[in-house]
Amino acid sequence: MTHPFPVKVVALQAGVSVATVDRVINQRGGVHANTVRRVMQALDELARQSTQVGLSGRKFMLDVLMVAPRRFTGAVRLALESELPSLHPAVLRSRFHLHETLEVDGIVDLLERIRKNGSHGVLLKAPDLPAVAEAVNRLAAAGIPVVTLVTDLPGSARRSYVGMDNRAAGETAACLVGQWLGSRKKQQVLVTLSSNRFHGEEEREIGFRRALRERHRHLSIVEVSEGHGIDGATGALVRQALVDHPAIAAVYSIGGGNAAIVQAFTRAGRPCQVFIGHDLDADNVALLKSGAIQAVLHHDLGQDMRRACQEILRAQGALPALTQSPSLSAIQIVTPWNLPVLNGLN
Repeated sequence: MTHPFPVKVVALQAGVSVATVDRVINQRGGVHANTVRRVMQALDELARQSTQVGLSGRKFMLDVLMVAPRRFTGAVRLALESELPSLHPAVLRSRFHLHETLEVDGIVDLLERIRKNGSHGVLLKAPDLPAVAEAVNRLAAAGIPVVTLVTDLPGSARRSYVGMDNRAAGETAACLVGQWLGSRKKQQVLVTLSSNRFHGEEEREIGFRRALRERHRHLSIVEVSEGHGIDGATGALVRQALVDHPAIAAVYSIGGGNAAIVQAFTRAGRPCQVFIGHDLDADNVALLKSGAIQAVLHHDLGQDMRRACQEILRAQGALPALTQSPSLSAIQIVTPWNLPVLNGLN
């Protein structure tokens, strides 16, 4: 029986003598079955603990590159920094590259700079464009794993995606809108995206459209995009949509900018019967509390950050590989009556 541990260490772990461990390992017999099990259990425990011993003192540098509104990147930063201590004995440090808007050339330049400077891994939220996927492929070829957050790059060599099932999220939103509008009268739902270049947002919209088509055919969609989730640009798009479409009765906000959307309805003197948003950032918490929006589809960012960091550590050989692919983040339906306690937001 081969194993990587000194006999004295195994004996101490099992609480038996060195001679007993030697007899069990070399299968010479004469040892009680219960004692054999204790020695075997000690070997299993040492194997599991050796991973953590190997992590002790090791330092890893993560790069976090996100193209998203400041309120969301701020929530991600807070979640990541809150989770880093739980990953001890590994020591993870993070460098943030956060932008509300950034053209594809700028994203590629940043990823190239990370590749040249070196990194243990990249957490990435970026549009699903060929140039971005190619930059991710170059990172992977250089031994720098990339984990996509919230929105995926399925055609790239990214290591994994961490976030919710976006298509299921869109279907969930359609279910809520359809039930809460509660009328068979033909009405319109305003669907807002930050940009149609993000795979995750596209998946949410596909799920929403499909569910309405299957279950609520009396509802049709008005789409606006390219406001980048920024209040000024999003508000202007929504104000124009309300002028052009008097039958809009509900909102499914995929891309954010919800305070501006609510304000646009108020300025137009129009009621919004149902408003579904995404993510419990500071704006959405306030809007839920005020009753301006009815529900937010949320996923635990802390859990997502922990899983993303663990994926980087696995890629670096610092954690054992998983035997099966991890499940996607659970979709939580948060209303004004079940708001969770959130770090720094409540």
